[in-house]
Amino acid sequence: MKKTLLSLLLCMLAVVGNAQNDVTKFLGIPVDGYKADMKQKLISKGFTPQKVNGVEYLEGEFNGANVHVFIATNNNKVCRIMLCDVDTQDEANIKIRFNKLVRQFENNKRYIHLDDYTLSETEDISYGMIVNKKVYEAQFYQVPDLDLLMKRDDIKQEFLKKFTSEQISNPTEEIYQEMQKLLIAKEAEVLLKKFVWFRISEIYGKYYITMYYDNEYNKANGEDL
Repeated sequence: MKKTLLSLLLCMLAVVGNAQNDVTKFLGIPVDGYKADMKQKLISKGFTPQKVNGVEYLEGEFNGANVHVFIATNNNKVCRIMLCDVDTQDEANIKIRFNKLVRQFENNKRYIHLDDYTLSETEDISYGMIVNKKVYEAQFYQVPDLDLLMKRDDIKQEFLKKFTSEQISNPTEEIYQEMQKLLIAKEAEVLLKKFVWFRISEIYGKYYITMYYDNEYNKANGEDL
């Protein structure tokens, strides 16, 4: 492990300039860039553009379900891909669909979850949503890309502020532990930016799944206020 980390550190120090942020991906496509480019990439994946009452979206199949796909932007940069089931279901079947999605994400090594979101058989969804205003959602995080993380200029500068190149190449056990803590902290920071979640939505007593692939780097943070 120590040798692996050192190899990565040496590669990192050889990189010149800033690397792009490690952002959420949808079907392998970074949730980033301009809307027109994202639209073309989704079309290349088999989705077809639609426009109803002035609202633009794409239609296609995702994970075995027919969905409508919406592209959200902030300051002209893509910050979210939202998918909505085309077909609605009754309460019993939406609970099955929700739990199946939870299991699929939990079993996917590309994701990390911090809680158990499975719904019990006795959960009364309609009562919970209408009376208790309960939100049924599950949250997951895409595993950070370590190779890309190691190329980030801010990480490189953090190491160089604390250690010399020679110390990084031949660290003592104490220096090695400090470097490892920094990497873990940065990985956790990136993890929270690669956010994927879904919820049960309702319309006229029928239910469907809405799913979100969010790029937190491009979300509004008050810079325009």
